[in-house]
Amino acid sequence: MTDQSMTCVLDGALVSPPPIWLMRQAGRYLPEYRKIRQEAGSFLDLCYNPDLAAEVTMQPIRRFDLDAAILFSDILVIPDGLGIPVRFEEGRGPILDPVRDHEAVKRLDTEAVRSRCAPVYEAVAKIRAGLSNTKTLIGFAGGPWTVAAYAVEGGSSKGFGEIKAWMWRDPPGFRALIDVLVEATIEHLSRQVEAGADCVQLFESWAGVLPEPEFQCYVVDPTRRIVDGLRFRHANLPIIGFPRAAGHMIETYVSETKVSAVGLDTGVPMAQALALQRKLPIQGNLDPLLLVSGGTALRQRVEDLIGILASGPFIFNLGHGIVPQTPPDHVAALITMVRETAQVSSG
Repeated sequence: MTDQSMTCVLDGALVSPPPIWLMRQAGRYLPEYRKIRQEAGSFLDLCYNPDLAAEVTMQPIRRFDLDAAILFSDILVIPDGLGIPVRFEEGRGPILDPVRDHEAVKRLDTEAVRSRCAPVYEAVAKIRAGLSNTKTLIGFAGGPWTVAAYAVEGGSSKGFGEIKAWMWRDPPGFRALIDVLVEATIEHLSRQVEAGADCVQLFESWAGVLPEPEFQCYVVDPTRRIVDGLRFRHANLPIIGFPRAAGHMIETYVSETKVSAVGLDTGVPMAQALALQRKLPIQGNLDPLLLVSGGTALRQRVEDLIGILASGPFIFNLGHGIVPQTPPDHVAALITMVRETAQVSSG
């Protein structure tokens, strides 16, 4: 396989210009995505249609020549595969039948994940077959805590009252749910790698809502088990962890999980980013709303990030996903800025 700039960085190499991809780079801000989405039926129908999922994954690569493609799917295919009914409603987002006790956990079927998610792995194979060998293909899953939050709350939540109540009221029962999700996540990501993914990312989007002891128990420990399980099956697999809003707890996450690289959210200060970069490659962390506004403010922040972080192993990305109101022209401008700024800095 031809060297990929992103996988080189994940191995610790310094690459200039830094590779760039964007979380949610395939999605509602693109008119070509919206057209496919209307044809697909439900959102999950799109995720489970290998041809359409592959097409949507490739759209931003064709339009912007990004350095990596990330599989178009959703973190909630795992609970759906386990037997937790999932649906998406316009204006409300995901709706799940809640799992709130140990008896409900016992009814979950880890064996069903691989068959239910088989179209996802077929999509990975189709994408890899159509993607240049110079481009990295990223598989992904949600971290167990984040997926559990959706499963227990029954959807999105602001206060996380249901999951925290169960977590503290019945630790053995709640840990049983986390154990199931760890097992399912290892299987799901492993199947993506077998189908052609070059690396994987774990999205722990709700890591920051936990106090430190519970962060250790329900974010760090499960992530370490997933990393160990994947590396047992796929030695040296590059794994990116994204513990959003974890603050100072990122240090523990990095040192104990043994992820290959860490994604940084918008709130991570540059001093902390540099300290982390001395330990492992980092990814991030432009504010997605700067990509909406564009112009001088965007250019200045790109120059700042490149100037501070591009002297070490660095993947340029956002601090969270692209928002729907993002003008596609601003994404094209961002990629040009990153590549031109890096050339000036290295020259």
